Amino acid sequence: GSLRQIIALAQERKIPIKRVSDQKLSFIAGGASHQGVAAALPGHSYATMEDIYAKAGDEPLFLIIADEIEDPHNLGAIIRTAEAAGAHGVIIPSRRSVSLTPVVAKCAAGALEYMPVVRVTNLVSAIRELKERGVWVYAADMDGEDYRACNLDGAAALVIGSEGRGVGRLVKESCDRVVSLPMYGRTNSLNASVAGGILMHEIARQRSAAKRG
Repeated sequence: GSLRQIIALAQERKIPIKRVSDQKLSFIAGGASHQGVAAALPGHSYATMEDIYAKAGDEPLFLIIADEIEDPHNLGAIIRTAEAAGAHGVIIPSRRSVSLTPVVAKCAAGALEYMPVVRVTNLVSAIRELKERGVWVYAADMDGEDYRACNLDGAAALVIGSEGRGVGRLVKESCDRVVSLPMYGRTNSLNASVAGGILMHEIARQRSAAKRG
């Protein structure tokens, strides 16, 4: 009876419900005893786009869009690097992406306390909203132009694709430009967080140079 009530309350609040094995449930509960149900909570609360705009203030927006990043270590590293590079916020999709789990929070190493992370239902719509605000959106992908030849100054959003598939087709088509990192060895791509880190700091460098100049 109580389990039915819990399920009904979860459905009423649109909280996803997933049936798992008893072994998986024990893992979620951290080895503690349970009564057949457990809740998986985020490692940190989500922000809103208004929070990001408020953080930017009068500065040109600088955002990171993580397109279906599934590895919590990668997302945590991206958030940490974004904060170090001076970004105003990170946007992630609500589906087919890792959420703000405790592992993500741990890998972010405290950056989540300063970096707003917004979860949206549709990245293409979010990109459209940013472009209406004058933000140029750059997708990081292997078939793009050399990032060193691009002017990345001004209001900018960098899209980092998933570990296996890269930036999704519809998301890429919504971007203004596609940029890439030159590869000199036999490996034709970098880890998502590593590639993102290089590009984030290039954007930060150009923003800093423009401010000084």
